[in-house]
Amino acid sequence: MTQKEAVLRHLQEHGKITDLEAYKLYAIRRLGARIWDLRADGYKIVTKNTKEKNRFGQQTMFATYVMEG
Repeated sequence: MTQKEAVLRHLQEHGKITDLEAYKLYAIRRLGARIWDLRADGYKIVTKNTKEKNRFGQQTMFATYVMEG
């Protein structure tokens, strides 16, 4: 299975994915590139800014990619 296929399957099953999930689950280090590939194939994927606290209690922001439709 290619990285693009893994990301697409994850989005279809879970509806969203983050860079950290992509790395931990599939060893994908350039999630943005795979999202770009999927968008080029016609998939509607939206980037949402997510804010959470890290393990040190500091506010951080990161991208969550969400499949639409």
